[in-house]
Amino acid sequence: MTQMTDREVAGPYTAISEEERRTFEDQGCLLIPRALDEPRRARMEEAVDRVYDAERRAGRLGPNGEIHALGGVLRDETFLELLDLPATFRHLWGHLGWNIYVNHSHVDVNPPVLDPPAPGWLWHQDGKRQNADLDMDPRPMLSIKVAYVLSDLSEEGRGGTLVLPGAHLSNTLDRTEPGPGGVHPPPPGTVELRANPGDAFIFDRRLWHSRSLNHSTVTRKMIFLCYTYRWIRWYDDVAIDRHSDWWRGLSPLRRQLLGDGDGTATYFGISRELGGVWDDEIPLRAELKARGLLDRSRQFLR
Repeated sequence: MTQMTDREVAGPYTAISEEERRTFEDQGCLLIPRALDEPRRARMEEAVDRVYDAERRAGRLGPNGEIHALGGVLRDETFLELLDLPATFRHLWGHLGWNIYVNHSHVDVNPPVLDPPAPGWLWHQDGKRQNADLDMDPRPMLSIKVAYVLSDLSEEGRGGTLVLPGAHLSNTLDRTEPGPGGVHPPPPGTVELRANPGDAFIFDRRLWHSRSLNHSTVTRKMIFLCYTYRWIRWYDDVAIDRHSDWWRGLSPLRRQLLGDGDGTATYFGISRELGGVWDDEIPLRAELKARGLLDRSRQFLR
């Protein structure tokens, strides 16, 4: 999997390079080393541990002690730092544009597997009915996930995400024949994403991918945020008090990224009061416009 090679990560409003764009468009994924510095990574891990303890007390651990906690970005205030993190956010608006928000997020903790589940075919594309309702080949991207790695996943067998680079441009994937014990071998070309603590990776929702079992002694801890267009509905069932002091204390950009909008038309990027023109009051559009980063050559950045 291709990764960024430039250690210096610019601010959240620095345009992605053409090399970064081509790599992501060709492979459907990109590794971003050291997206989190160590103090921030440690804070994130502490927050994940708090979420894990809450799930444990609520009796919601899986058979191997795992969690997949939806609405993750709202499970601890620490995670809000990830919404517009400079190392990754520039890639989100750089590929999706300014009319975006986070409609889905989850906190994953996967201890070493003691009782392996029954084997099955776990390869999939994200999007659920988007993959059935849209009759085109290839289907549109619609969303990008960013995954933050908090554990040492630098070696195989630690539950790293399996991906098939380049397969995001194919609507189908041939299922491999099961081998001994009913286990399906991975499709040819499969890569297990190995990453160091603090790394992140982004992937096109169409990228064929699968989770893998953690056969190591390391507990896999990760946070995933899915960015999509504001005219697409929430996937997570979350409740936000938009009249609270907490909400009013967030930046306009972070409120946008958590689904805020002034009237229904703004979710479609327009101002009804101004006759349907692009709404320059949408926070991310305003930030990009002020910096000369709108780009009429790209439809999503017009």
